[in-house]
Amino acid sequence: MFTHYKSYCPVVSPFDPCKPIPEKVYSTPPNLYIGFQPPNLPQFTPLEALKAGTLWKPFYDPYFNPFEKANGGLPR
Repeated sequence: MFTHYKSYCPVVSPFDPCKPIPEKVYSTPPNLYIGFQPPNLPQFTPLEALKAGTLWKPFYDPYFNPFEKANGGLPR
């Protein structure tokens, strides 16, 4: 299944002073998956584009914390 969130399991040492984190999660931006900008991409309105930080909808990434519930829309 395709997701912008990737994860990996770091090496855990028995000598680590802190409690180990078994799985780390990070976000990858959408522009990694679009090789070039195709013509006629859907666009935000000018006001929405200023709020989102990009004019084109496929390049918008809200960068939610993986443990936080995403609101599923543009930033308020």
